[in-house]
Order: sequence, then structure tokens, then C-alpha cells
Amino acid sequence: MNEQTWHFLPIEYTSHPFESFAYDDLLMHMVSEDHVTKARTWVHDDFVILGLQDMRLPNLESGIKFLEDSGMNYIVRNSGGLGVVLDKDVLNLSIIVHKDKAPTIEVGYELMFNLMQEILPEVTVDAYEIVGSYCPGNFDLSIDGKKFAGISQRRIRDGVSVQIYLAVSGSGADRARIMQEFYKHSEAERSAKFVYPSIEPNVMASLRELIGKPLTVEIVEGRIKDALTKHYGTMHMLPPFSSDNEDYTKFLHNMKKRNARFDI
Repeated sequence: MNEQTWHFLPIEYTSHPFESFAYDDLLMHMVSEDHVTKARTWVHDDFVILGLQDMRLPNLESGIKFLEDSGMNYIVRNSGGLGVVLDKDVLNLSIIVHKDKAPTIEVGYELMFNLMQEILPEVTVDAYEIVGSYCPGNFDLSIDGKKFAGISQRRIRDGVSVQIYLAVSGSGADRARIMQEFYKHSEAERSAKFVYPSIEPNVMASLRELIGKPLTVEIVEGRIKDALTKHYGTMHMLPPFSSDNEDYTKFLHNMKKRNARFDI
């Protein structure tokens, strides 16, 4: 049975990735109590979001210097996976549901995959690991063998946040080259305990490159809101969180503390 309402938080609510990950943690606590599905879109320009495994690269300092010299900002996220590139043409979406709607990791991934199929009716979207992409996984989303999106998950209490980055426009290969050089400078091939991806830029692309339509972040966001309204009922906008919210302040502090301890 469909819900009567769902909650939406738009792009302009978060200006830094620390805020975005803090938002998701708080929303998981909220959905644990109210069971109302929530979704938020977010865009952060010129950031590399690193995974915990990236912190174990043999020469991470050199990789970080490459990012800095390239004009890229960076943080370490609190959900799984490896590094991804964000910019003004990459739309991120978090769908936060009660675990009753996503009792397993697989069901969570399928929830997002099904939504992407729905908002991209003009193409066939596939879900399987794209070898040579950055942050590879079984639920890489691709069209004709070229990856345009990746999905991750985080679970707190009874809440599940399914997160996806969507390369809407721009060059997927150019983004891949940033990660290719990052791993090269970080001497990833010297790692004895973990196999980092050997990135091939030509296996990654944006939706605009793949579909040939003048898609924008705003157009794709609109499709997402329409699809969620179809499934969950009336959309209600939640107000932005502020420093007056003790829980949000705590989660934001946790993100900053997590990054400070890596001293990068």
C-alpha cells in the first residue's frame, strides 16, 4: 500500500559534503521513528569523496597532493566503497526508508535500480560491475556497457539510506582520469592487501553522452520527484536542519572528526 506522503529536501540545503552525510544520518534516525520515506538531492562541486579503503593506499600523501594540485577538494565518507568524483553536473540522491521497505542490502539496491529504470524510460539500464570504472560494484549502473552511476548504502537503527551518484552531463572519461591519476600517484599497484581498480576512462560516461539528450541536473531531479510522488503520495518539503538541532550538530561533528583523524 502506498504511503500518503513523503518528505523531500532539495539541493540547496547542503553546501558541503560533511553536511550531506550528516543529513543522511539524522534522516535515518527520523525514519526509524516516523516510517515516512524521505529523499534528498545534493550536488557538491569539484569534490572527490574517498572511501575508507582509500585511506590505506601505499602513498596516499602523493595522491592527495595530486588532487590538491588539480583543484579538487576531498573528504572521507562514512559509507562503503571507494573514491568517486563529484562536480556541478553530478546529481546525488539519497532515499531514506524504514528497514521494513529494504530489509536486506540487495533489496535496498533494487529499490534504487528500479527507480533509475523508471526515470530513464528511453534507454535500457543495466546493473552489473563495470570493470575499469572507479568505485566498482555489482550495482554499477550502465547503458551499453558504460557506467554512469554507482550505488552505496548506510544503515543506522531502523533506517536505510540508499545513495546514488548520477553523472548527468559532462565527460565521464575526464572524471575517470582524475581517479586514474589519483591511484597512480598513490601507488595503488604496490598494495599487498587490497586490489584497487585499474581504471579505464573509456568505460565511464554521462547520461547526456549516452542518451544524446540535453539532460541537466534539474531535469533529472524533476523526474525523480515525479516518480517518488507516484509511489509515495504527496511530497512535503522538510525545513533545513540548523545548529539548533542537537542531533544534526552531533552527526556533523562526527563527520569532521572522522576526517580530522586521517590528518590528510
